[in-house]
Amino acid sequence: MTDRVGIYAGSFDPVTNGHLDIIRRSSKLFDKLIVATMTNTSKNYMFTYEEKKKFIEDEITDLSNVEVIDGNGQLTTKLAEEYHADFLIRSMRSGDDFVYEAGIAAVNKVLDDDIETIFLLADSKYANISSSMIKEVAKFNGNISHLVPQAVATELTKRLRKD
Repeated sequence: MTDRVGIYAGSFDPVTNGHLDIIRRSSKLFDKLIVATMTNTSKNYMFTYEEKKKFIEDEITDLSNVEVIDGNGQLTTKLAEEYHADFLIRSMRSGDDFVYEAGIAAVNKVLDDDIETIFLLADSKYANISSSMIKEVAKFNGNISHLVPQAVATELTKRLRKD
């Protein structure tokens, strides 16, 4: 039997507790889960790949079947081919996300007909949280400690806080 390999790709800038919840849930579905930090050319990033990788790895030390990689500069379907993954994991917080994510899934299917996209709904406690919102809250001295891992909260606060 072939190992079931999935890829969960995102910018993770920064990784949120919602992302980590999807990683944990996805890790139960696959023999191997690849978490790929990707580049969205329409976004300006605050953290480097190395920083994002460390933030994620520090939170998933108990998940032996998860590997964090740098997907920068590659199409997700090419990563799937390289890592012999047949599944892409995408998360949705709301109905608005569905339209966007369905479009991505359709393009990925055109690029690689063998790839299947699995949609996981965000846990309701994370459904209204985005990395952009978290950065905005941190910028204006809001408490983000319940939204992101402690190391992320500390670093965001240091980089963004207005004194």
